[in-house]
Amino acid sequence: MRLRLDIAYDGTEFHGWAAQRGLRTVQEELEAWIPRVLRLTEPVTLTCAGRTDAGVHARGQVAHLDLPETADPEGAVADLGYRLRNVLPSDLVVRRVSLAPPGFDARFSAIWRRYIYRIADSTPDPLLRTHVTPMRTELDLQRINLVAPRLLGLHDFVAFCKQREGATTIRNLLQLSTRRTWDDVVEITVRADAFCHSMVRSLVGALVAVATGRREPDWLVGLLDAGARAGDIRVMPAGGLTLEEVGYPPDRELAARASEARARRSLEPSG
Repeated sequence: MRLRLDIAYDGTEFHGWAAQRGLRTVQEELEAWIPRVLRLTEPVTLTCAGRTDAGVHARGQVAHLDLPETADPEGAVADLGYRLRNVLPSDLVVRRVSLAPPGFDARFSAIWRRYIYRIADSTPDPLLRTHVTPMRTELDLQRINLVAPRLLGLHDFVAFCKQREGATTIRNLLQLSTRRTWDDVVEITVRADAFCHSMVRSLVGALVAVATGRREPDWLVGLLDAGARAGDIRVMPAGGLTLEEVGYPPDRELAARASEARARRSLEPSG
């Protein structure tokens, strides 16, 4: 019986999603509580849509876990959701527990992830201090919006990633946009089929360099051909970043999408 969990958390006091010995993480917290509230004798393992780094927040994280079959699966789902709401700490919420459709994999079935990075380039609201990054220089959003279309599509984003052995840095960037909210917070929205380690915060760091006039747009576009991690990009602080939403295809396409996502990508045309 595979369950889908829709999760939100304030990442300030978490050392990221992934379980790490001796550190408080989202995965560790959930994997400790779920067997306890369900009175399971075996541990459970959660798989998430995107591993967030230490200090990064989430409104729309998705995870799955497999549990033994039960005669009343709907009742088990409702019971787990109710119990978790009563025991989890205030900075971690399971918004919804549901039976996963056939072929669903929280990580590999996803077709995109959407993040928003928030910056206060004026007087920051103290109530938002753990969720925005303050800056003293005003950002020219027009400069970002002019260069953004040149970054969209399938590229090797190695210049923006901390590489991991055996992992590809080829990603399909689907959306890159900015706006200034009513309370004068700059929101940079980044949506892609997937992200590699530190990609969003590095990309935002490069965009900020362009928005402040320290770098020209051609410099940023040229990083797509760098072939190696760029050492002159600022990796923005984690607190300004939130995983907002994860997108999935129709149920009938979930298994095929998971199979496709497991294949190593290439920039070379197929055929």
